[in-house]
Amino acid sequence: MKIVANSLRSQAKSFMQIHELQKNSKDKKPKKVGRGGKRGKTSGRGHKGQKARAGRKIRPNLRDTIKKIPKLRGYRFNRAYDLGPEVVNLGDLEKNYKAGETVSPGSLLAKNLVKRQKGQKPRVKILGNGELKKKLKFKDVIFSKSAEAKIK
Repeated sequence: MKIVANSLRSQAKSFMQIHELQKNSKDKKPKKVGRGGKRGKTSGRGHKGQKARAGRKIRPNLRDTIKKIPKLRGYRFNRAYDLGPEVVNLGDLEKNYKAGETVSPGSLLAKNLVKRQKGQKPRVKILGNGELKKKLKFKDVIFSKSAEAKIK
């Protein structure tokens, strides 16, 4: 009988007992934000108002100042690219063109008297500085009053 009892005891020790059960992970509760440990009730945020709220956003004072300053007309649009016409004087036409030739934005570009604007042929305005003695043909150009008077 002793032999049987000893063998049962050794078998019983190999099995886990109910009081030996343990959890694989600890109980983790989510951290409660804004309750403030030793700070109590308002968690150091004072009472009510915008500064006590979650996600408070306060507009910087500088932004209000910038908004109140008067702006230039058209300050939101890039006016640097609103280019006026390229100007050419009558004296330059006298030097660079022969009698009977046509003066157009394309021919002025070819003779390097004007530059391209945004990669395209420019608008051209003829000004009245200088004298024009040759007869020229004009196409797609604008004239100042003094230039028009000298040509006619």
